Amino acid sequence: MPIAPEHRDLYRAFLDQGLDAWLARLPDQLARGLDRQRYGDLPAWEKAVAKLPDLPETRRVELDRDTVSVEAALEDSQRRQAESLLRKLMPWRKGPFCLGGVNIDTEWRSDWKWQRVAPHLAPLNGRRVLDVGGGSGYHAWRMAGAGAAFVLVIDPSPRFFWQFRAVRHFVGDADGHRTHFLPVGIEDVPERLAFFDTVFSMGVLYHRPSPLEHLVQLKEALRPGGELVLETLVVEGDATTVLLPGERYAAMPNVYFLPSSAALCQWLERCGFHNVRVVDEAATTTEEQRASDWMTFQSLADFLDPDDPIRTREGYPAPRRAVIMANRPG
Repeated sequence: MPIAPEHRDLYRAFLDQGLDAWLARLPDQLARGLDRQRYGDLPAWEKAVAKLPDLPETRRVELDRDTVSVEAALEDSQRRQAESLLRKLMPWRKGPFCLGGVNIDTEWRSDWKWQRVAPHLAPLNGRRVLDVGGGSGYHAWRMAGAGAAFVLVIDPSPRFFWQFRAVRHFVGDADGHRTHFLPVGIEDVPERLAFFDTVFSMGVLYHRPSPLEHLVQLKEALRPGGELVLETLVVEGDATTVLLPGERYAAMPNVYFLPSSAALCQWLERCGFHNVRVVDEAATTTEEQRASDWMTFQSLADFLDPDDPIRTREGYPAPRRAVIMANRPG
């Protein structure tokens, strides 16, 4: 079966990285993740990306700034065309981006999260990085901008895949084709891979009905001595505190376990991590997560109790997020 053009770099990268066992699974994983019968909107997203205007060879790409940006000399008509096509991929959740003069104001100020995480990372220069649940790939581009040698985003959403491909259209080869997207979940990563120098799991753990299993999967993806960056919803409390919400939490239907940071550290240690440390913890604000012109649905402000904004509308503590770092033993 011929390899689709948008997948060629991915296959080549897996070959270059020696991921032979995983490479054999790629055709099935890509077919499932981008199944047109399962995802009815997928052809429209693919068509939108295919119609993006050609860019001049001379462009300025910045992956190490708060806004992932590509400056290119487009005609006004081309810029309007690009904006119209990029809007067909809405909602845009993670960013911000500025692509050919089109400013994409995403729901999340993901740059704020990066600012909280980046000072605590082992230097990414030359490292192989996995971004689990990476959405449109904003943080992956920042990882490439920090010098990572190989960055792989995994996220099962085909919309995010085509948002990533749209950004790739603008970035071109400015990152050395080091940044890639595979539309799968963590369960599709081969067991006991022991490959990545750094694994990020940000905004994923609370969606997993078996959080300890998720932590073990993350550990198995890391090489010995590799670093885990875990960012997730937490609640205040001691090492015995874990909130199990009802049907919904902050209007989200698939939230299972919200531990305290202390409890989460214990979970990580029980799963075999060491050097576990909390590097940041703070309440999520309505300035960091909000509706925008590029994500016009309800957002955090709509999910809080209007009379008591330190509670969700279900009566639980309002969202609070922590960043915890840990290492797989060497």
